[in-house]
Amino acid sequence: MKRKFLIDTDTASDDAVALIMALRSPDVEVVGITTVAGNVQVRQATRNALYTAELCGSSAPVFTGAEKPLRRVHQSADWFHGADGLGDHGYPVPRRKPEKLGATEALIDLIEANPGLVLVTLGPLTNVALALQNEPRIAEKVGRCVVMGGAPCCEGNVTPAAEYNIWCDPEAGRMVARSALPVEMVGWHLCRGEAALNLREIQEVLALGTPVAKFAIDCNSRAQEAYLVQTGEHGISLPDPVAMTVALEPEVVTSESEHYWDVETESELTRGMTVVDRLNVSGDERNYELWAETTKRGRKAKIMWTIDIARWKEALMKRLK
Repeated sequence: MKRKFLIDTDTASDDAVALIMALRSPDVEVVGITTVAGNVQVRQATRNALYTAELCGSSAPVFTGAEKPLRRVHQSADWFHGADGLGDHGYPVPRRKPEKLGATEALIDLIEANPGLVLVTLGPLTNVALALQNEPRIAEKVGRCVVMGGAPCCEGNVTPAAEYNIWCDPEAGRMVARSALPVEMVGWHLCRGEAALNLREIQEVLALGTPVAKFAIDCNSRAQEAYLVQTGEHGISLPDPVAMTVALEPEVVTSESEHYWDVETESELTRGMTVVDRLNVSGDERNYELWAETTKRGRKAKIMWTIDIARWKEALMKRLK
């Protein structure tokens, strides 16, 4: 029996590659793709998701979701992914249309219809937070919730303190942290350094000669330039495909531990910071009151600290062939 995946995405360049990985996994059925405002406006995210699904020959339904964060003004990441999120190459309009049902309702319906499914979030957590708000019990029906988001105990990528997906809608992140979802946090740190595709590996992907391989590299052309400016590192950093690899092949994780976590929502300096209780001191007398909402209502998340980099890249390559 195929594993059921439900993917929530603000579809830009790395999201598209992650979608390809799931859609081209023969043992996985993507029961739905929900889109959210993040990297790009939500309508563009929907268009990009539909285009990527068509490229893979997939008829997975796509549902349009939240147009803005719960309480914040939406700030896109077009500076990183390009105006259209896919490097501004002028990809054609997809033939298919999104479903009429909204993403919040789709998340609830699909989780209830497929208990035990794997929920993979690749963007801000707005849709998931709204679904939890409307029907909290769905959290207990999710088998795994793999979240690409956060910068656990390290620097962020949009501010010194925060990773973009959580920073974009920190209130949604806090709602997820304080829910019963079985979160597996795949932070931004896991796609950096040796985990990024280097220049030689980019050529190896292109040498596969498939339409999806070419698209995977081309749509990340703007992101490759922005990553060099941001970090000084040459290559293509792919946080969402790394998260998808964790969802598809959990054995890729080489170091993990379980901790309570929360999200900063009040400070402008550290807005969206993912505060991970790595030393497990949230229950101490000096911290108990501040962390009570998280420890009483939420559950510990699995925080992924390191991965097998060679295995992650093998997972990517075999799905682009």
